[in-house]
Amino acid sequence: MSASNITSTHPAAFLLMGIPGLEHLHIWISIPFCSAYTLALLGNCTLLLIIQADAALHEPMYLFLAMLAAIDLVLSSSTLPKMLAIFWFRDWEINFFACLAQMFFLHSFSIMESAVLLAMAFDYYVAICKPLHYTTILTGSLITKIGMAAVAWAVTLMTPLPFLLRHFYYFQGPVIAHCYCEHMAVVRLACGDTSFNNIYGIAVAMFIGVLELFFIILSYIFILQAVLQLSSQEVCYKAFGTCVSHIGAILAFYTPVVIASVMHCVACRAASHVHILLANFYLLFPPVVNPIIYSVKTKQICDSLGSIPEKGCVNRE
Repeated sequence: MSASNITSTHPAAFLLMGIPGLEHLHIWISIPFCSAYTLALLGNCTLLLIIQADAALHEPMYLFLAMLAAIDLVLSSSTLPKMLAIFWFRDWEINFFACLAQMFFLHSFSIMESAVLLAMAFDYYVAICKPLHYTTILTGSLITKIGMAAVAWAVTLMTPLPFLLRHFYYFQGPVIAHCYCEHMAVVRLACGDTSFNNIYGIAVAMFIGVLELFFIILSYIFILQAVLQLSSQEVCYKAFGTCVSHIGAILAFYTPVVIASVMHCVACRAASHVHILLANFYLLFPPVVNPIIYSVKTKQICDSLGSIPEKGCVNRE
């Protein structure tokens, strides 16, 4: 069979059903979702504007934070507008190629966020363990290369998936029982041998999660060793204080993933809307809380905002 005949077997569009079983509550569910999305937009845009406007914030830590804010904006904006359209207007239809594009942005920017969190761990490691070499190690050129490497890494891992999914038959029906186009949700609709997609998706998730989390933990082991060798308790507390915001961002990113994974294992027979709500929580939680964490716990950003009490800030210097 020719390639043109194969590609014509995909539907023109999929139907995203939102949260099956809770359709009668979609309007009410949209209120916290819309509020969270608004907070994510305001918080991350504010961070980007502050970092761009204040020359004193053009340091490695804040440049990585700007990357994180930009990633969170794309991550939330790739799914929330369509999700709200489903809740408010019952706009269930999504073009097949738009669905693949949404899936690509969703998964690739999640990988980028994980990579930037790892880069921030490296930043803290150098700042605390090798302070005399900080400016010579973390140069502007290296930060640019790290950012480009994170993008290339994510794009390389995710690019095969849309092309693979494009060439499947979809005789199972075009209905996706979810709020957005997630890889495994689309794979379940495909006919034929999808084992490679299943293995590839799980392998990438496990590889990214385990490997990058391992290096983050390793960085903090070295940081802890260095901090415990400091001369006074006050210096120790100050050094630990510099890491609080980053630890908060790591917990915000990985905790929903762990909760969702545990729920799939121990409550696999739970109603589908429970798993879908957890998946949505994973998408919304980091973009909302990251700007709050860094604004409250970083003195320079507090000063730039000018509206947060001084005593709530931690000076990184």
